[in-house]
Amino acid sequence: MKRRTWLILSVLIISALLTAMCAPGAPPAAPAEPAAEEEAAPAEEAPAEPVGEVVELRMTWYTDGNEDVVMRDLLDRFEAENPDIKVVMDTVPYKSILENLPIQLAAGEGPDMARVTDLGGLAKYYLDLRPYLSDPAYWEENFGPFLAWLRQPGDEDSINGFMTQLTITGPFINRTLFDQAGIAVPSDESDEVTWEEWADVTRQVAEATGTPYAMAMDRSGHRFAGPAISMGAKFFNDEGYPAIDDEGFRRMAELLIQWHEDGTMIPDIWIGSGGQYVPANEEFINAQVVMYMSGSWQVGQFDQQIGDAFDWEVVPNPCGPAACTGVPGGAALVAIADTEHPEEVARVMEYLTSEDVMREFLERTAFLPGHLGLAEQGLEYQTDSPQTADALAVFAAQVPKLDPIAYQFQGYPYNRAIMNAITDRLTQVLVGELTLDEAMVRMQEDIDTAIAEATK
Repeated sequence: MKRRTWLILSVLIISALLTAMCAPGAPPAAPAEPAAEEEAAPAEEAPAEPVGEVVELRMTWYTDGNEDVVMRDLLDRFEAENPDIKVVMDTVPYKSILENLPIQLAAGEGPDMARVTDLGGLAKYYLDLRPYLSDPAYWEENFGPFLAWLRQPGDEDSINGFMTQLTITGPFINRTLFDQAGIAVPSDESDEVTWEEWADVTRQVAEATGTPYAMAMDRSGHRFAGPAISMGAKFFNDEGYPAIDDEGFRRMAELLIQWHEDGTMIPDIWIGSGGQYVPANEEFINAQVVMYMSGSWQVGQFDQQIGDAFDWEVVPNPCGPAACTGVPGGAALVAIADTEHPEEVARVMEYLTSEDVMREFLERTAFLPGHLGLAEQGLEYQTDSPQTADALAVFAAQVPKLDPIAYQFQGYPYNRAIMNAITDRLTQVLVGELTLDEAMVRMQEDIDTAIAEATK
């Protein structure tokens, strides 16, 4: 059964994102059956023999679900049609993208292409594809609002890559646990349930069902940002420079600390992290937590790995006094400036962004589109799971609720400095090394230092 993403989903995504570009300061489904032969089969004729030496390109990739399999399938077809190019796909853990790839790029030892989520933070290493593209206007028309996310400050023209998907942060719940506990899901009655209310009710569910923990949140400043903005965090001063010490930020930090102290949240995600990015997807998949704050990129993975073990779903972002917001984002495949083969990289990129290929990638991976044309047309996600289709619809419905500060946060080129400072210093509070007051001072110092280093 294929479920169509209705036109309204696309309109919400497009209109909210385009509106946000004017705001101040402005990270699977089970493998699908192959498409019908008449739709996707390659030409019957044998590919031409390579002429001269075959160019080998390396692509660094990470995967949340099945997108590595889908991408490899598409690259195999590209190679069959372009025998003079071979693409070696190096699939690495996501934390390697965050920690190792920047070191490789700084040393001039990066790949030819990479899938990244620190979109603006790594922009100085990207290749401008515009001179090598056969139709730059196609990219501007279909990826226009997102091209700016990949540019350095002051750059209004380069084309450095494309969004492999858009993402929105938000929470998942294990509905089966609510049913077993005989406790109503709060969002069934209201779209404006507070974070405190969710904490109370998930604790009740956990206690009634013997579930180890009520809540989990990825150890990520990106995941923390949406709840903090909802509580009133501004993140930036009037000049657009990061300034995090305000009442909204403190309130969310206090809740995070409290939830770790009283056992509401899984301690190993933030406290046992060893200073690294840590998701809680495995704990949710194994029904060890009632509510999990993560994002839309998990949908396909949960469809595949949870199966019919329990009923899971996405619920609207919880509220604070200022908003009920998540944070937009996504992953991009970018070209790396140090490549020795820019023309061949551009050929790969143009193939992957062609409408039919992009459509297949998105439909097979259950991703929200970062391609405006496909968003307008709508997608038919290749899944037999009503849960997956419903989850994507709920995430799409969150787009109009995204606060302008969330877009400002996502578009800020040095947002990684903010996110790293949040996770590092809050973890020190959780383990008793710092007070929250001390941590807030250290966060600002960390941010100032990182931005100064990045802008030398």
